[in-house]
Amino acid sequence: MYLSRFLSLHALWVTVSSVMQHYPSVWGHYDVCKTQIYTEEGKIWDYMACQPEARDMIKYVKVTLDPPDITCGDPPETFCAMGNPYMCNNECDASTQELAHPPELMFDLEGRHPSTFWQSTTWKDYPKPLHVNITLSWNKTIELTDNIVITFESGRPDQMILEKSLDYGRTWQPYQYYATDCLDAFHMDPKSVRDLSQHTVLEIICTEEYSTGYMTNSKIIHFEIKDRFAFFAGPRLHNMASLYGQLDTTKKLRDFFTITDLRIRLLRPATGEIYVDEQHLARYFYAISDIRVYGRCKCNLHATGCKEENKRLLCECEHNTTGPDCGKCKKNYQGRPWSPGSYLPIPKGTANICIPSISSIGNPPKFDRIWPNISSLEVSKPNQVAPKLAMSTVSSVQVANHKRANVCDNELLHCQNGGTCINNVRCQCPPAYTGILCEKLKCERDPGGCSHSSGQGAIAHRLLLLLTALLGATGLCIC
Repeated sequence: MYLSRFLSLHALWVTVSSVMQHYPSVWGHYDVCKTQIYTEEGKIWDYMACQPEARDMIKYVKVTLDPPDITCGDPPETFCAMGNPYMCNNECDASTQELAHPPELMFDLEGRHPSTFWQSTTWKDYPKPLHVNITLSWNKTIELTDNIVITFESGRPDQMILEKSLDYGRTWQPYQYYATDCLDAFHMDPKSVRDLSQHTVLEIICTEEYSTGYMTNSKIIHFEIKDRFAFFAGPRLHNMASLYGQLDTTKKLRDFFTITDLRIRLLRPATGEIYVDEQHLARYFYAISDIRVYGRCKCNLHATGCKEENKRLLCECEHNTTGPDCGKCKKNYQGRPWSPGSYLPIPKGTANICIPSISSIGNPPKFDRIWPNISSLEVSKPNQVAPKLAMSTVSSVQVANHKRANVCDNELLHCQNGGTCINNVRCQCPPAYTGILCEKLKCERDPGGCSHSSGQGAIAHRLLLLLTALLGATGLCIC
């Protein structure tokens, strides 16, 4: 008897351990769109918010230079070292592979010696400004997840602007200004990201931190994504739940980290001095050896995959959605308006799947035998029983028939998080949950939102439900 109980407890521990793997210390990986769960009625899908894995987005970039003939080497020219204007034994020649510095060398694999780099023409037309625009385009909406890093082979520029576009290059907004003297160059007081806070994180600043002239060990310029994340997630980004909650509820914050294009505007090369040495203009130019941009395809929390097709990135949409960004419902799945997924409640979020149109509910496709567990519904009025629908997709007869539909049942519309369906008209939710299907945490309504401890309490409640069910199956009890 004791042996059988020991084996039962061992099996219980293995099961709970596997469940706990889905609740890491850094919450919210969102790497699964759906899982099968088993109920008394059989298998159903449990849907959740999901997103692609972050990756090196430079692999998919298209680069454009303006002016187009700004790259050195055509015709060949000699350039000098910044630190020694009399050391002019370097040559750029586009017709010779070993001496050419084309734009693609900004994105090749580094680590070789000597390093490879793109280089502009020298400032031979001084005092006419040496302006260069380097545009990086993805033809896809990207969510940034790490710092943008630009490594210069020459000195870091005296003046530079990093810009972003959200509409494929039609309009541009500044991301950050860089200068040796912010007040003189851009009429802005110098700041660093450390001077910002949660309330000012979206402020566009000018920094002098990365424009200190030519130094062999100071060639890198950053646009600090992680430091801005840290205002919400903590210095080591341990509290990602807080960051995801802010991204979910603050559109301006979400848009701040979202791009379709980046533009590097080089306005004045490194001079290393107050005045330009007009006798040695061949020492002034731009050279970039590496650009790093890490992010993920924006799929509106409806996909974990993003593939390249015909030289374009496309989300591999789930939740019955479609489009490059999973931005609309599939045909015959327009039973309610499309909505992006939600990071909340932590850790699985809310899928907001597209549901079948009313006309197709009577004859569901044969391949979709496992009916979706709808993760969230909206109600137009408090006394309205039926979920709110996209009225343009259904007839008045169908709407009238649908108003008699159940809010919950034990077949299609399951109460979540341990809720109980009462007479098919409402879910009786556990104390920590609310919503039509008990899909939301009550603490979300509080001014301070859901704290780390309240989220853990919800997880503990789910695990307690699982333990109770498993112990009941093994004939044991929690005493």
